[in-house]
Amino acid sequence: MKKLINQPEDVVVEELQGIAYAHGDLVKVHYNPNFIVRADAPVKGKVGVISGGGSGHEPMHGGFVGMGMLDAACPGAVFTSPTPDQMLEATKAVNGGAGVVHIVKNYTGDIMNFEMAAELARAEGIDVEAVITNDDVAVQDSLYTAGRRGVGITVIAEKISGAAAEQGRSLKEVADICRKVNAQGRSMGMALTSCTVPHAGKPTFDLPEDEMEIGIGIHGEPGRVRMKLKSADEVTAMLMEPIIGDLPYKSGDNVLLFVNGMGGTPLLELYVIYRKAYEIAEQHGLKVVRNLIGPYITSLEMAGTSITMLKVDDDLVKLWDAPVKTPGLRWGV
Repeated sequence: MKKLINQPEDVVVEELQGIAYAHGDLVKVHYNPNFIVRADAPVKGKVGVISGGGSGHEPMHGGFVGMGMLDAACPGAVFTSPTPDQMLEATKAVNGGAGVVHIVKNYTGDIMNFEMAAELARAEGIDVEAVITNDDVAVQDSLYTAGRRGVGITVIAEKISGAAAEQGRSLKEVADICRKVNAQGRSMGMALTSCTVPHAGKPTFDLPEDEMEIGIGIHGEPGRVRMKLKSADEVTAMLMEPIIGDLPYKSGDNVLLFVNGMGGTPLLELYVIYRKAYEIAEQHGLKVVRNLIGPYITSLEMAGTSITMLKVDDDLVKLWDAPVKTPGLRWGV
């Protein structure tokens, strides 16, 4: 194992210390329990938006804390759900009196712990709405989930929900817009290599040099099929066709197209994938009106990509375009 770390057990706290040093103008980092909040939290009268999950997917979620996106993020150990006390303290820290939305990826540990934290927060008088993301069309169940996994749409939901909250929309309105994004988005990913969790010290799974896995999860969960390497265009078609076929997109729909890198994939390759994904969308009569390209929801050093497509209307586009200022995503400011 070759990694730029010290001790595996210290990696998350040392990462948080680095974030605190680098982005102290945007966020505050709390320890024991660990969570990241925007520097001006809580914002009085504004709905708080928080998310969280295992570390190793950076910049998600901690890199998306700041104006126009998340109010807080709870980092668990690598590929491990954060604990209820992290989520409860983060919820209390961002409660400005208008309630708090929890954005939860559909993984068993995340859902169980966020549910417990929501119950505890409600007992303390905080209104909490939880929204589960489950956009992955690759498999119905996985090692970590019952039902579909929450993947790339989570980043888009955090941005759009954060913008809605920043505008002063109500708790129900922010939660409903998040549910709408999840309902209108679909994702699928693939891997060229495995990744190595620091504590494990060896690759999560074995993937021969001449093979790839289609439908992989962000923790290295198995996908739909393992096969010999294909060209970029063939891989893109394998991801795009199930996405388009799963949601009743129709000719003339406007879409946001998100091509994500899994951590070890150069931007050169992501733009090659985006080129073909754009062409396939156009062939189906879909108009790509917004995009995002880059490593935004990663799986440590895994080489691979995922594609997410969201059907958008004017309101969603305006919320996407709204100003955002976080360590990992910023525009309009």
